[in-house]
Amino acid sequence: MRLIITLSLLLLVGGSLFAEEAKMWIGTRTSRDGDSKGIYNATFNSETGKLSKPTLAAEIDSPGFVALHPNGKLLYSVCQLPDKQGGGVAAFEISEDGRTLRLLNTQPIGDGGAAHITVDKTARCLFTAQYGGGSVAVFPLTADGLISPRSALVEHEGSGPNEKRQAKPHPHWVGVDPTNRFLCVPDLGIDRIVIYRIDLDKGQITPHGSGRCPAGSGPRHLKFHPNGKFAYVVNELALSVTAFRYDAESGTLEPIQTISTLPEELWEVPCSGSEIRIHPGGRFLYAANRGHDSIAAFSIDPADGKLTFIEREAIRGSWPRNFNLDPAGKWLLAAGAKSNTISVFQINPETGGMIYSGKTVNCPMPICIEFGAAK
Repeated sequence: MRLIITLSLLLLVGGSLFAEEAKMWIGTRTSRDGDSKGIYNATFNSETGKLSKPTLAAEIDSPGFVALHPNGKLLYSVCQLPDKQGGGVAAFEISEDGRTLRLLNTQPIGDGGAAHITVDKTARCLFTAQYGGGSVAVFPLTADGLISPRSALVEHEGSGPNEKRQAKPHPHWVGVDPTNRFLCVPDLGIDRIVIYRIDLDKGQITPHGSGRCPAGSGPRHLKFHPNGKFAYVVNELALSVTAFRYDAESGTLEPIQTISTLPEELWEVPCSGSEIRIHPGGRFLYAANRGHDSIAAFSIDPADGKLTFIEREAIRGSWPRNFNLDPAGKWLLAAGAKSNTISVFQINPETGGMIYSGKTVNCPMPICIEFGAAK
């Protein structure tokens, strides 16, 4: 009888006991008056939506954005190097239990600090975008994932109509296209998505073209649709999303729509767009509004890639510089950089709407959420 009761209880709570738990890596902003000390780690249960309290995984200065190696065993971050060396990149080995990081090596960027970092799909090169320096850098990776000295640095040129924010180029994000042949770099300062052809063997990039966003919009981050036919950019200055039709063969972006994430009548305080994500199923898109402290949800037309507004949800925190969706696409986690929080929202699989779960944990100055392998 006792065995039957025990088995029954296990069946009742089985969703929480046997659900896959994904590891999360959290990049933060460190400062003299802040509590953050580096990169943090947490565990997320995809069945219950439970997020563990983040703990310090590696102490390092200003690891704003992080990126996983394709093998899931290494993690890379932007950083500030010690002894006034300036901005750099760092490689870490992930411990077997997935909780801590061991520093392997670092390399200086040589053109200020990086705003974003990514790894190509074959793990041969690491790329960074320097907002202040106005450049894109390339670092070859060794077979065991160590970062080699910088092999290329390309400076952007131009300006935009916003004299305060667009006096010069400001690359803000960097990522490879679905074919791993082209590199896309949204530049807030020149209202373009600069496209490069990648030579992974030589660690070089060659200017290939660009996609245009509306003048003064300030493109910030980009994501490709799972089908590879569309790409979407969140515009920081205009608080909007520009949708593109993407031709993977020619490496070209054709703008097809720009839609607001926050109407101007709701700009009661200084606001700006920040992060953009696409649901793994490809049906929904989400974009964050800092200041208004909300996330806007859109449906994606599978035929033409255009967006339709669904709703706007408060993040229950302050300044959502970043957010992410769990690998299963059931939950959205919003990082409040100024409230030192991460809040959990359940995603309605039919409508794409967000429902606050009532779960919020504290994390010092979170500005990047990256999911690792499930355990």
